[in-house]
Amino acid sequence: MAIRTRGRAAWLGVVALALTLAVHGAAPAAPDAPSPSWAELEAAGAVIGEIRIVNENVFDTSNPKEDYLLFRWANALHIRTRPGVIRRALLFKPGDKVSARTFEETERNLRSDSYLYDVQFRPLAVHDGTVDVEVVTRDTWSLDLGISASRSGGASASRFEITERNLLGTGSTVGFGRTRDVDRSGNVFLFANERAFGTLASVRLSHASNSDGRSDAVSVVRPFYSLDARWSAGVSVSRFDRIDSIYNAGVAASQYRHRQRLGEAFGGWSAGLIDGWVQRYSLGVSVSDDAYATQPAVVAPARLPADRKLVGPFVRYELIEDRFDRQLNRNLIGRPEFFALGLAATVQLGWASTALGSSDDALLYKASIGRGFETGGEQTLTTAASLSGQLAHGRVQRQQAGAVLQYYRPQSPRWLLYAAAAGDLLTHPDVGDSLMLGGDNGLRGYPLRYQSGTRRALFTAEERFYTDIHLWQLFRIGGAAFFDAGRAWGGDNANAANPGWLSDAGFGLRIASTRTATGGVLHIDVAFPLTARADISKAQFLVRTKTSF
Repeated sequence: MAIRTRGRAAWLGVVALALTLAVHGAAPAAPDAPSPSWAELEAAGAVIGEIRIVNENVFDTSNPKEDYLLFRWANALHIRTRPGVIRRALLFKPGDKVSARTFEETERNLRSDSYLYDVQFRPLAVHDGTVDVEVVTRDTWSLDLGISASRSGGASASRFEITERNLLGTGSTVGFGRTRDVDRSGNVFLFANERAFGTLASVRLSHASNSDGRSDAVSVVRPFYSLDARWSAGVSVSRFDRIDSIYNAGVAASQYRHRQRLGEAFGGWSAGLIDGWVQRYSLGVSVSDDAYATQPAVVAPARLPADRKLVGPFVRYELIEDRFDRQLNRNLIGRPEFFALGLAATVQLGWASTALGSSDDALLYKASIGRGFETGGEQTLTTAASLSGQLAHGRVQRQQAGAVLQYYRPQSPRWLLYAAAAGDLLTHPDVGDSLMLGGDNGLRGYPLRYQSGTRRALFTAEERFYTDIHLWQLFRIGGAAFFDAGRAWGGDNANAANPGWLSDAGFGLRIASTRTATGGVLHIDVAFPLTARADISKAQFLVRTKTSF
């Protein structure tokens, strides 16, 4: 044991000397000496010492490409993220042993925060078996003064909002705005903080006053913030009052008023990450109360959905495999992204009881499973499936099953073939339960919600191109040529005029915002329906913002 200890100390001494020479330039060869990796430091048994937080402004004005007056003004107006906000998100602390896996998970978590553009961890110095860590982050521009308009599937939408996504550097989001889409227009308010009040609790509040009603939601949740987290708890409540529509051939054929109240409280525990796997258990109680009514001055459906109240306890089990892959130029342009390749599964069972006020005794169930595969040559295949429904009076009700496969095949650093296939099935649905297919959900050459039914299938293929253009250091540019094919059918509300398989082809431009907290990718597409009828335009022009390519 003493021999191993001396060997470890000697190795760390060499690392420390190399770092010292690299920093101070004491020898000609030192600048080329590489810093030790976290895996090497972990193998040497290093312990974390001081943690230094360096949060950089939105633009690096020491870089000639970003040294412009407008960017300097933006930096002067921007309030940087407070070091304590970043420190609370770290999954390591002084005294912990270095773990490369923990650094990787911390990077994934921090990159999910919209107010951060970049995240790096650097070993500063190694001394006496201890390594000091520098956490370097760069902020995004977090104030969104937004006026936007989009068009998809023949329908327009617009948005005007003032949203600050990093209020006073606290990581809080506060927003006010007005939105309009094919369903409704309204004024909205949002407050959210993923690490509120100096804790790991996520708090969200939202309110919308709409043309057809209102909606409110409040949640306070302490999540399983890491794979090794040992407990979670939370409560959430929401309600809405709105007009729902039943679509046929892209037109709202009937409408009705829908009022809903939801609530959930739960607590969960876990033994943490063991041999690359995580198991989590949760107990809770949920409330779901839906009421329906006809609406004056609109066409009502032949039959309204049945009012339904479900109250009862539930138990949830989660299984997660710690296996992630870091990639570039997949769903984003020029920014790292992480694919969950390990097995992830969730099963939840609940019991709604009339003794607790439910309208029926029913078993409530939902489950999901997903896994990714690396098939060689940097090819990636991700798979996912889900199932949810109710069992009452010996009969399955409102059951929905679905599956999706996504395939990524890089052809070069700039070109990638993407393909996806998805299918869904409804069993014994209620009125208003329907699977839609059209310009707003996958079939880009057709009007929105053009087909509907109890079965749906969709196939998409895209040839994606990622340029190295970083326009004004604000936008990255890409493009795609695509083909879609799909069909929705079955049930009482199928499109009788055009019920068969539909397909389209087209091309588009992708513009990814890199320095704003809203992020997102602007899609500008032209799609041509290949099985068009007289009631469909020969070309669909779509402009919309999505979270990915």
